[in-house]
Amino acid sequence: MTTITLIRHGQANNTATDEAGYDRLSDLGRQQARWLGEYMRDTGQRYKKVYTGTLTRHRQTAEEWGADGFTQDARLDEVQYFDLSERMHTQFGIPHPRTHEDFVDHLPLTFSAWQEGQIDDAPETFHEFQTRVSDVIHDIAERGEDAIIFTSGGFIGMATRVVMGLEIGPFTRTILPIMNSSVHRMRLTSAGLSLIQFNAVPHLEPIDRHHAQTHF
Repeated sequence: MTTITLIRHGQANNTATDEAGYDRLSDLGRQQARWLGEYMRDTGQRYKKVYTGTLTRHRQTAEEWGADGFTQDARLDEVQYFDLSERMHTQFGIPHPRTHEDFVDHLPLTFSAWQEGQIDDAPETFHEFQTRVSDVIHDIAERGEDAIIFTSGGFIGMATRVVMGLEIGPFTRTILPIMNSSVHRMRLTSAGLSLIQFNAVPHLEPIDRHHAQTHF
């Protein structure tokens, strides 16, 4: 049975207010990725193929993790959330989130409006995002090689929605707790892809690393 392992990138520039400013790892994000690579090597985890999205934070995470080389695929990229939410703010006059608690309400609001086609000139439609996520995870799984994929939280949430058939509410609640450098696994069987692990951070469990269990 083929298993694909999805890794959310390490902590990025969480003070950014746009896509370009966000797209690089913080010092902590680099350390999270190094700890993950060390943990996986120490526990004998090996992968026949390494994939990343095309974003800087994806590539940096793979490099810090210890990948010798990787295949980039734009279908593994994150939804352009800053762009999407900015359009919603402008269109509906909704204030920007200022705290984590604000963001907990903001993400479901944004994704619901996006799914319903209410955000004008979105970079891609909700359906297009769902389709590319479904296509690429099935393409990689069906190649028959155990693979590791470095991507983003929104992508991982959508992949989970695809394999579990989640409605919009559970889907958005799935994205919110996804931690930086977390591990998620799906296995391809005769019944299709199944989720077998979600949001694991064994490399951050030692008490002196609890500070590194970050979401943003």
